[in-house]
Amino acid sequence: QLIFSKFKKTLEQHGLRPIETMYTEFDVEKDEAISEMPVDDEKLKGKVVAEVQKGYMLNDKLIRFAKVVVGK
Repeated sequence: QLIFSKFKKTLEQHGLRPIETMYTEFDVEKDEAISEMPVDDEKLKGKVVAEVQKGYMLNDKLIRFAKVVVGK
């Protein structure tokens, strides 16, 4: 646990940060849709309703897309 926390802190100091995607509009520039899910709320249509794998940015450069489920 100690090694993991130090490694994570070092990466954050060098500019690595996760992409926040939950309940935001689906953005093809940073999200990869792996599925669609029917939703009851009209406000959630076209938005990310679940995150399967987190995406990451390194100094404002995308290094991994977030794999998400989009409301339909």
